[in-house]
Amino acid sequence: MVEDLRLIKVTKGPKTLLIDNPTNYPLIGMGAQGAVFKLSEERCVKIYSNSVQAQMELEALKAGQHLPFFPRLYEYGENYIVMEYFNAPTLKEYLRNCTYIPESITRKLLYILGEMKNAQFTMVDAPLRHIFVLDNEELKVIDHVNAFKRIHPVPLKLLRDLNMMLLKESFLSQVRSFEPDTYAIWQRYFDENKMDYRNIPVNSGGNGEGVKVDSAISQTLIGAGHQGAVFRIAEDRCVKIYGKPEHCQMESTILLANQDLTFIPKVHESGDNYVVMEYLSGPDLNTFLKKQTTLPPIVTKLLLDILTSQKQAGFKQIDAPLRHVFVTNTGFKMVDHVYSFSRLQERPLELFHNLHERGFLAEFLEQIRLLDPVTHAEWTKTPIPLTEEEVQMEIKDIPTVLPVIKNHGRKKGHEQKKGKGHEKDRDHKKGKNHGRDHDHKKGHDRDKNRDQNKGHNRDKDHGQKREHGGKRDTKDNKKGNGRKKGSDKK
Repeated sequence: MVEDLRLIKVTKGPKTLLIDNPTNYPLIGMGAQGAVFKLSEERCVKIYSNSVQAQMELEALKAGQHLPFFPRLYEYGENYIVMEYFNAPTLKEYLRNCTYIPESITRKLLYILGEMKNAQFTMVDAPLRHIFVLDNEELKVIDHVNAFKRIHPVPLKLLRDLNMMLLKESFLSQVRSFEPDTYAIWQRYFDENKMDYRNIPVNSGGNGEGVKVDSAISQTLIGAGHQGAVFRIAEDRCVKIYGKPEHCQMESTILLANQDLTFIPKVHESGDNYVVMEYLSGPDLNTFLKKQTTLPPIVTKLLLDILTSQKQAGFKQIDAPLRHVFVTNTGFKMVDHVYSFSRLQERPLELFHNLHERGFLAEFLEQIRLLDPVTHAEWTKTPIPLTEEEVQMEIKDIPTVLPVIKNHGRKKGHEQKKGKGHEKDRDHKKGKNHGRDHDHKKGHDRDKNRDQNKGHNRDKDHGQKREHGGKRDTKDNKKGNGRKKGSDKK
């Protein structure tokens, strides 16, 4: 078996891990540190791209072998660990339809957290996707690479996930009842580390790099790209915090000036370095189309509506990258408009490239020809660029002339009042439910690609699918004249 495992190569790629697996062991999960392959019904192997991380997790597994919720350790090498395999749902899946968290689960979670603390782990925490529910509600916890590296004296990730599922309050209520001292410690920690999102430090990475965010911040980070980081601050709201004030001014002005456009997210508040806007619940279009074998005509129609509305509203950059468009129950919404008035681009070049990668470009163009022959002729009168270099040659930087904000009732730093125009627009959006009532939680900027995050691949180390905590793909390579391609993904 050892010789077989050495044949599997896992290396870091520009966006995700690269895997060369000449064996018959199936890939069941892939995360940030390594890939997991099933060896049998009882065992799996995690192969790491970095041997240092393999040793970090090995140290944690050895330290936790006496704990009943740790996976059993069988064998290990320089870059792999053979451990117990769990064929069971994650706690996130187990709690999916619950309106409150069962007391039995709360007691077991408190036991796990207490034992982690007693074992002197510094990361006393675990996201729901790393906890498996076996028979009789026995819980098992995986992914311990950072057990002795990161410092989480309170379960920030666990509470974040429960909050996303509307189970945080019932959980904390039970914690206060079962372990009042633990509850008091957690509350004291949050009181001492409470940070107004208006003052969260987000620093520009520079030279085409993503922004830098303090990893200790407890708010829910749902994406970080090249212009800003996005945090979820309520069930229906998120905040984008920018590394550079000029990027904030550009995007907030564009958003506020176009609130009447149905694809523009609703803005609630803005400041010198942040914009609070609606949280988009639903998959991004890139993720949605991964599950399609043909391109639904309604998708083409809605994308054409967005592109046509951009042109009519005076946008200079006409584009709708799949990762920036979200399928919500009120129609398509698009995020990331920082460069909409500072880059001259008459054709949706990144959308073309995205559809080409998905194998849908020819189908898309044919549907456009039937819907709007004039636009089809404009787009196809010269060859469509499909390489990065060709795309860059067609995009031109221009002086930024921002649009005038139409509703002067909006003020920075204050909650916006809904006028008649908003009510009308909202009613219009309600009537525009295109039958895509997806309940997938998706953040804005999963650099992803998140993720994402960062696409949303099988990210759990035991094959569970990540649902929008991660970052979406925001690689924004510096080209030729130093201009960053594309925009920040939310």
